[in-house]
Amino acid sequence: MKAVVYTGESKISVEDRPKPVILDPTDAIVRVLHTTICGTDLHILQGHVSTCTPGRILGHEGVGMIDSLGADVTNFTVGQIVVISCITSCGACYYCQRKMPSQCETGGWILGNKIDGTQAEYVRIPHAPLSLHVLPESIDQKVAVTLSDTVPTSYECGILNGDIQPGSTVVIIGTGPIGLTILQMARKLFSPSMTAVVGRGHPRLETATSMGADHTFSVLDGQDSAVSSALSVTQERGYDVVIEAVGTPQSFEIAQALVGAGGTIASLGVFGESCELHLEKLWNRNICLRTRLIDAVSTPDILNMVKTGSIDPHFLISHNFSFDDIHNAYEAFGEPSKHGALKVAVTMPEIVMNGSS
Repeated sequence: MKAVVYTGESKISVEDRPKPVILDPTDAIVRVLHTTICGTDLHILQGHVSTCTPGRILGHEGVGMIDSLGADVTNFTVGQIVVISCITSCGACYYCQRKMPSQCETGGWILGNKIDGTQAEYVRIPHAPLSLHVLPESIDQKVAVTLSDTVPTSYECGILNGDIQPGSTVVIIGTGPIGLTILQMARKLFSPSMTAVVGRGHPRLETATSMGADHTFSVLDGQDSAVSSALSVTQERGYDVVIEAVGTPQSFEIAQALVGAGGTIASLGVFGESCELHLEKLWNRNICLRTRLIDAVSTPDILNMVKTGSIDPHFLISHNFSFDDIHNAYEAFGEPSKHGALKVAVTMPEIVMNGSS
């Protein structure tokens, strides 16, 4: 089979690899139909993820068809179309029992990190009973790749960690797929009194405005100016909820500057370097700082929200590529300001089902 392999030195290659096989009775082999690229994949290429070593097949998101099942997987059948969760959950360990599969002792974020991932024609899914979800026929398969990671991450690490309440003032730092999804969810599901967005490029901020953001601020106009303007619309009180969805020292600095007394910072950016925590300014302001890696425990709820139209992630898929064009897909996703990309859908080639791949 063909697969995208991390080769080190910020590079990938498309290589021939053996089709994976069942290793444990709770495994499933999934024929990948559609996959995508995550910001975390770019962090791997930048050398920020030490657990992912050269030679690894990348990818932790995808929609596929079940090809074969281990003997203990009884809740799925061969041929079903499934969403592959970015988090692998055994369901039995200390952390899974606490509803934190991100920390699963034999799973967690392992696909495309510690084991081979979804940017391939086939992928082995450990702990399949709790790591796959049947995709309703009414949901577009390409759009459904966003339900592996982007949408549940936005919900769990942004919306829920931010503890948005009706009437809250909310500011989202970052206008990538996560930030914009959080904006849609906050407005559609939680009735904040104000939503503001802080970003860089004006096209993305215009998208945020079109999605209903009350205010947008660009750090390209100067970070201090953006912070001052964002505070002014709150009468200098700051925001009840600050969602940091970038993962840089700059974005974390802005988050601390914008949080109001009694407010919450939900930080979900992937940080590749240390940041300053200004407790000398925050210790007496009753703030809450939360971090989280997606647990994907909300995926069944997310599927229902999309099925019923409560949220609509179609806007996320800005570009479509064939797997043969994966290098251009990485370029488009890696340079969003140049290409206008949010999420890219990568469609795998048709496979002749004659035992070869």
